[in-house]
Amino acid sequence: MVLPEGLDYEQPVGFFPGSSIGNSQAAEDFLRGLRFLLPIGNGLLIGVDLLKDKATLEAAYNDAAGVTAAFNLNLLDRLREELTIAIDPGHFAHRAFFNEAQSRIEMHLVSRLPQVVTIEGKRFRFLKGETIHTENSYKYTVEGFQALADRAGFEAISCWTDTQGLFSVHYLASHASLPVRRCGLTL
Repeated sequence: MVLPEGLDYEQPVGFFPGSSIGNSQAAEDFLRGLRFLLPIGNGLLIGVDLLKDKATLEAAYNDAAGVTAAFNLNLLDRLREELTIAIDPGHFAHRAFFNEAQSRIEMHLVSRLPQVVTIEGKRFRFLKGETIHTENSYKYTVEGFQALADRAGFEAISCWTDTQGLFSVHYLASHASLPVRRCGLTL
């Protein structure tokens, strides 16, 4: 991947290589925050996971090696170790599915049996099959992400995708058409 010619490399450029930018409002708020940090005309290089067919997405988040499941179940290990909560990760299973209406992968931990978990004196009852919604990973079209970036105060300058159209990298420049808000005040 090569950056376009003519960019002024002496100006600061924000870099967000991750592809999990979050839901549209949180992503817009995140980009607005970056827009506030970058002077007008400076850029942001950002990776964005693209919308794919449901089977491809679900296979990626339910990988045969169990890497994503281990990552998701690790949340329970962290709760047990850091908050000394009596919770058995073996009593939960990983489930990930594509929510087409929200254009996101949802990750859940599914209770394998009826159980009670106590956290700081408060009891939480889980029925068999009941879930803890642990993560969302939103997927965008190139146009959809660029529209979101525009609402947050960035102009789409360039976009690169892999040959299969699974992932994109965008170069955005901050623009002055959007008032910058900080602590509820327009600057």
